[in-house]
Amino acid sequence: MVAAGHPLSARAGALVLARGGGAVDAVCAAALAAAVAESPLTGPGAGGFLLARAPDGATTMLDFFVAVPGLGPRGRRLDPTDLDSFTVPFGGADQVFHIGPASVAVPGMVAGLGEAVRRLGRLALADIVAPAVDLAREGVTLTRETAYLHVILGDMLTADPECAAVYAPGGRLLGAGERVRFPQLAETLRHLGEAGPATMRDGPLAAALVAHMERAGGLVTADDLRRYRVIEREPLRIDYRDTTLLTNPPPSSGGALIAAALRAMEETAPAGDDVAHYRAVVRAGLRANALRDDAFPGDLHEEDCMERLWARMPGRDGGGGESRAPAGSTTSVSAIDADGGMASLSSSNGSGSGVMIPGAGVLLNNMLGEEDLNPGGFGRIAPGTRMTSMMAPGLLLRGGEPVLALGSAGSNRLRSAILQTLVGIVDGRMTSSDAVRRPRVHPEGDGVDVEGGVPDAAVAALHADGHDLRRWGEMNLFFGGVSVVARGTAGLEGAGDPRRGGAAAAVTRSGEVFAI
Repeated sequence: MVAAGHPLSARAGALVLARGGGAVDAVCAAALAAAVAESPLTGPGAGGFLLARAPDGATTMLDFFVAVPGLGPRGRRLDPTDLDSFTVPFGGADQVFHIGPASVAVPGMVAGLGEAVRRLGRLALADIVAPAVDLAREGVTLTRETAYLHVILGDMLTADPECAAVYAPGGRLLGAGERVRFPQLAETLRHLGEAGPATMRDGPLAAALVAHMERAGGLVTADDLRRYRVIEREPLRIDYRDTTLLTNPPPSSGGALIAAALRAMEETAPAGDDVAHYRAVVRAGLRANALRDDAFPGDLHEEDCMERLWARMPGRDGGGGESRAPAGSTTSVSAIDADGGMASLSSSNGSGSGVMIPGAGVLLNNMLGEEDLNPGGFGRIAPGTRMTSMMAPGLLLRGGEPVLALGSAGSNRLRSAILQTLVGIVDGRMTSSDAVRRPRVHPEGDGVDVEGGVPDAAVAALHADGHDLRRWGEMNLFFGGVSVVARGTAGLEGAGDPRRGGAAAAVTRSGEVFAI
């Protein structure tokens, strides 16, 4: 079974399972298909993380997130004045996105997928790329959720002629029910399947990227691409109730903050009703938020990071002072295979740079312009440094055996989404689908965002607790996009988040692929 942020992404992963692939092959295929079906969110110009557990119990965590460019004799540091920007009226608050050639960090997606397939996969890279190539050639009809994402990112998607030709042919942004086509990306993906990840290190794709960076004023150099390496890390382990969560460790921040929230949740018994549930997750979220102080970015790069965080963990009344963040462009896929192997892969383009490699159809990331990833200010991180991320693909174990794989989109909100999904499954004994669909809250800054559908009694209780509530009228992609596959009591379960038009697809033992 495969769960993803789009039905076509999930189906691509399921097709690879049906052809003999394992869970790692499936999430890689689904992520490549997402470069077409969810194109602003991810792609060869992005970065990400993979957490996988083989049927024999071996667990591997691969970090292929973006790095800060500027290595080599042509290397330069970012001048913040070189960043372009546009404003999105998102969720009732104007939010500024920083984009343009200078916002592009060194992408790791191609290297990461190549490494994952080489080390952990069962099929050839060309077989894993094939569903995405077909999708790119045929084009994808925009769903309501994807079209909405294109609208809020419209200024980015039309920022340069290459992007505009794809997303707004004829000068008008394509909408729901219309087909967006990716002929250049199809050829790039086909080439990737044949040439392998070296094409983004010192091959044709690398040459095209560097040449465009030099013309347009970007910072990524040939030395940056040649010296980029996928990093294997030890997963962060978090005991919660009778389970253990394995997830993304520092220097990324998402797993550490989820760990802090779970530790706070475990101080009390599982919630018996909705009011207790929402009060508990808000308290836990606030206590985790309080860790994001001035020392937090530096602590993430220390070997004793978690010990430092636990020492600073506030008491029950601790709050947080972070700012409300924009909607990040991230997607996540999870899979389980017939032998019990599990994998979760999260990847992101940030909010997208608005820069597409000419002739290649590859939309590049804007991580150097993401405020959350540059806490000390733009242009201050040393070249070659692996950037931090909120992404937190995870595997849940019970009695040492894998129970589920999950991950989420949603920038800062993805940790709240993962927390509440886990709590729903572990404490509430909910099915994966019910846990994913349950309305969410997210404490941040000076208040709490409350999704439409949270029961009135819980809203009243949060208000009585003194929280400044920012209420949303309905379910919204602001609150994340969880993808989860699990071993349920009645068999395998899978759920893609309806907030982002997510879906799951399954494969029968006879090889039939069907949607969940």
